[in-house]
Amino acid sequence: MKFAEHLSAHITPEWRKQYINYEEMKAMLYLAVEEAPSAESVDPDIVTRHYRSFDEQFFHYCENELKKINTFYAEKLAEATRKFATLSTELKTSLTENKQRQKSKHKQMDDDRPYITSRKIHEFKTAFSEFYLSLILLQNYQSLNHTGFRKILKKHDKLLNVDVGGKWRVEKVESSHFYTNKDIDKLISDTENTFITKLESGDRQKAMKKLRVPPLGERRSPWTTFKVGLFSGSFIVLLIAVVLSAIFHENGNENFKVAFQLYRGPLLVIEFLFLIGVNVYGWRSSGVNHVLIFELDPRNHLSEQDLMELASIFGVVWTLSVLSFIYSDSLSIPSFVNPLSLTIIMIIFLINPLKVFRYDARFWFLRICGRMFGAPFFHVNFADFWLADQLNSLAAALLDFQFLTCFYVTNGDWLNANNTAICADRNFIIRPLVNCIPAWIRFAQCLRRYRDSKEAFPHLVNAGKYASTFFVVIFGTLKNYYKEAYIGNPSENPFIYLWIGASIVSSCYAYTWDIKMDWGLFDKSAGENRFLREEIVYSSTFFYYFAIVIDLILRFAWAISFYVVENQFISGDLMVSIVAPLEVFRRFVWNFFRLENEHLNNCGKFRAVRDISVAPIDQSDQTLIIRMMDEDDGVINRRKKKNVSKKKEEKKLLLSEDILSKLEGSSPTSTIHS
Repeated sequence: MKFAEHLSAHITPEWRKQYINYEEMKAMLYLAVEEAPSAESVDPDIVTRHYRSFDEQFFHYCENELKKINTFYAEKLAEATRKFATLSTELKTSLTENKQRQKSKHKQMDDDRPYITSRKIHEFKTAFSEFYLSLILLQNYQSLNHTGFRKILKKHDKLLNVDVGGKWRVEKVESSHFYTNKDIDKLISDTENTFITKLESGDRQKAMKKLRVPPLGERRSPWTTFKVGLFSGSFIVLLIAVVLSAIFHENGNENFKVAFQLYRGPLLVIEFLFLIGVNVYGWRSSGVNHVLIFELDPRNHLSEQDLMELASIFGVVWTLSVLSFIYSDSLSIPSFVNPLSLTIIMIIFLINPLKVFRYDARFWFLRICGRMFGAPFFHVNFADFWLADQLNSLAAALLDFQFLTCFYVTNGDWLNANNTAICADRNFIIRPLVNCIPAWIRFAQCLRRYRDSKEAFPHLVNAGKYASTFFVVIFGTLKNYYKEAYIGNPSENPFIYLWIGASIVSSCYAYTWDIKMDWGLFDKSAGENRFLREEIVYSSTFFYYFAIVIDLILRFAWAISFYVVENQFISGDLMVSIVAPLEVFRRFVWNFFRLENEHLNNCGKFRAVRDISVAPIDQSDQTLIIRMMDEDDGVINRRKKKNVSKKKEEKKLLLSEDILSKLEGSSPTSTIHS
C-alpha cells in the first residue's frame, strides 16, 4: 500500500486538515520536476536556479506544515493532560469517600478495601476507556506525521538527486516538539496503570482487553463478506420465486390482499435495515464519524456488513414465510400462522435477553427506543431524535403492525380472512393515533430540548413542523370519515381541501427544514459549491443536487398518490406499497447529509472521541452545552476545498508561534500540575 493510501486510511477524520498535507507536497515535487528546463538544452546554472527557487518554496511549505502539526499536537497533549488529571482526581475522591463510608459502617471488619457502586465503576471504566482511545489517536497522529515527513523528504532527495531533504529532516523534524516529546507515552502508561490497579484490581489481562483499541483501517473478515453475499443472493432468488408463485397461484385472492398488508410492514423494516447498512458504508468511506455522532462503543459496534447480513437473513426468512403462506394448503399449515410467526421471530430476536445475536447492539437500540417513547421525560441526545426521525419515515410500517395486531385479535379464522375494514378503512380512532405517534415523539423531544436550552429557535420552530403533521392526520381522517356522505360528488367534501392545504404546508415546512437546517445547504458563503455550503464531504456535488431534487419530489409524493387513487388508476393499498418504500429511500438519502452536517460540527471542534466525565453536570453547564450544540455557526473551522489558496491555509494555525515556543520550553504535564 502506498503511504498516501495508508495515511488516508488511518487518519482521524475530525483532525484531517491537521495532518501533513502529503498529497499536496508530492504534487509540488512532481510539478517541479516536470517544469524543470532540460539540462541538455540550457545552461546547468539555470537548472540549478530552478531547483533552488523551488526548494525555497517547498521548505517554506514544510515549515508551515511542521508548525501546524507542532501546534495542534501541543494543544491536544495539554488537553489530554488536563483530562487525565481531572479523571484521576475524581477517581481518587470517590475512592477516599467510599473508603471512609465503609469504615464508618463496618468498623468491626478488618477489610479496608474501598467500595464503589457498580454503576460508578462502570462510569469510571467508560470514561477512562474513551480517554485511552483519544490518547491512542494522538499517538497515531504523532507517528503518521513523522512518517509523512520522512517519506516526502526522502522522495524530494530521490527526485532532485540531492541530500537537502534528509538534512532538513534531521535538523527540523527530528528536533521538533511533536516528535521529541514523549509525554503521550507516559500518559498512556499512567492511564493503563490507573485502570489496572484502581478499576480492575490488578488484573492486567482483563483491563487491557477493555482498553484495547481496534486497529485503524481494520479490514472485515472474508467470512462476513461471504455470508452477506450468500444471504443476499438467496433472498433475491427466493424473492423471484415469491413473485412468480403469487402471479401463477390461482386461489385465495382476498386472502392474498390481506397477507399483502401483513407482510408489508416487516419488508419495510428489512429495507430500512439494509439501507442503514449502505448509510454506514457511505459514512465510513467518506470519513463521517458516525461512531462518535451516535456515541457508540468504538471497540464494539455493528459495521455495514453486519447490518446488511442481518437484513439479508431477515429477507430470507421473510421470503420463506411468504412462500409458506402461498403453499400453505400443500404444506397443511394454517395460512395465517405464517405472517404472525414471522413477526414473532423478529420481536424475539430483538428482545432476546441472552447475550447472543448482537446483544450489545440490540439493547443499545432498545435503550434508545425507551428514551424515545419516554419523550419528553428524558434528556434528548442525537441518537434519540435521529431514531425518532427514522420512525417518521416508517409510519406506514407502524400502521401495518397496527393492522396485524387488530387482524389477529378480531379475525377468528386461521385459514381465511374475514372483513378487515374495522382494522383499516373504518378505523377512525386507533389508526390516526398510531399514525401520529412518530410525529408526537419528535414534537415532545423538541419541547424537551426547548425546556433544557430555553431557546425558541430552533426547537419550538421545529416542534411546529411536527405539529403540522397532526393537522394532516386529523383532516385526512375526517376526509375518509365523511367520504360516504359525498360519494356522489366528492369534490364537495370540505375536508379534502383542508387536508390538501395542511399537506402542502407540512411538506413545504418539512422540505425547507431538511435543506436549510438538517443539511445546512443554501449557505450564503458556499463559494464554488453553488446552493450548497462552504464545506462538503462527499466527492461530487452531483450527490447534493440529486438529494435536493429527490427530497422535493418525495416530500410531495402524497399529491401524486392522491391524484392516482382518486381517479381509480390503482387501489389505495397498492399506492401505499409504492410510496412507503420510496419514503424509506428518501430517509436513506436524508441520513447521508444529516450525519455529514453533524460531522462537520465535530470537525470544527476537533472532537474525535466522546468526552465522558463522571462528575455531575451543573444545570447551567448543561444549558450552555445545548446552546453550543445548536449554534448556527457551530462549524468554526470547516475544511476548505483543495483549490483554496495557501495563504488561507496558513491562517488556520490554532496558536501563535510565541505560544508554541513557550509550550516547547515547558512540558504540558508540568504546566498543568504546577
